[in-house]
Amino acid sequence: MDARTALDSVLQQAHVVRVGSVGELGMDGEIQVDLCDPAESAQLRTAMAVDSLPGIHCMCLGDVRFELFDRDGGRLAVVVLHHGATLRWGQWDGDAVLADGRLLLDWLDGHGMPGPLQQFEADRLRAQEQAAEQRNWLAAMPTGLEGTAGRILGLSRTGGAASPELLAELTNRLQLALPDPVERVLALLDWYGSGSGRCSGYPLHEGVPGELLGRVPIADLLAALADPRAGERHDAGTVRHLVGWKTRPRQKRDVARLPEPLRARLLAHARHSGDPDKKNRAERWLAPPRA
Repeated sequence: MDARTALDSVLQQAHVVRVGSVGELGMDGEIQVDLCDPAESAQLRTAMAVDSLPGIHCMCLGDVRFELFDRDGGRLAVVVLHHGATLRWGQWDGDAVLADGRLLLDWLDGHGMPGPLQQFEADRLRAQEQAAEQRNWLAAMPTGLEGTAGRILGLSRTGGAASPELLAELTNRLQLALPDPVERVLALLDWYGSGSGRCSGYPLHEGVPGELLGRVPIADLLAALADPRAGERHDAGTVRHLVGWKTRPRQKRDVARLPEPLRARLLAHARHSGDPDKKNRAERWLAPPRA
């Protein structure tokens, strides 16, 4: 028997399917569907049609559990849906890729379990946002760093920190491409002000310009921010840098050196950013002490 159609053969014998959430998707409760109606059975079989068995194995527990029972109540199979895209069944060596995962999510939604579809749509939207953030971040990468993007992006895939060798290479490249300190700092601030813009919980690769800024003398940072070319995204990068966690060797002293007009400018930016975490951090670091 073709492994791709093995589950369909079981589904043809099923008279009842009991469906429940796995792990965090417990908001819907359990449902039970009678498959004696040929139309109902055909709809589920179409929704659970398998496209391929590539041998992959998702590391999570899955989202939705399907228990299939025969006419006498005997359990035929237990199948688990992962991320609206793959199925896990003990008869397969790996997870099966659905021909159209959206059909199964729509089936669940139509039978009183909307959570998996809602989660799938939320995940899809977040993935699109992350892709746009990454494109924005790459577009802001300073001149002179061509050919290094792959290694920097790889930090987010591996969960590793930038090595001293990589940071030294980036520093040298920037000094060669942008010998003027003000231009160099402006380029780094613009880069750090791109992407997600968050002060915490951001992809690891976005922290690289922040680490490079941590090596910049505070005098050079202040000179860049006083330059007429400094704009909104430079302020965004500065706020992200100065109010982050241990971003400079002498961070408290350096923040204390900010001229009051600059401090007020940066605080105003944080307050209007729409990011509560950034605003709260900026209030602690940049707001004048209360009398």
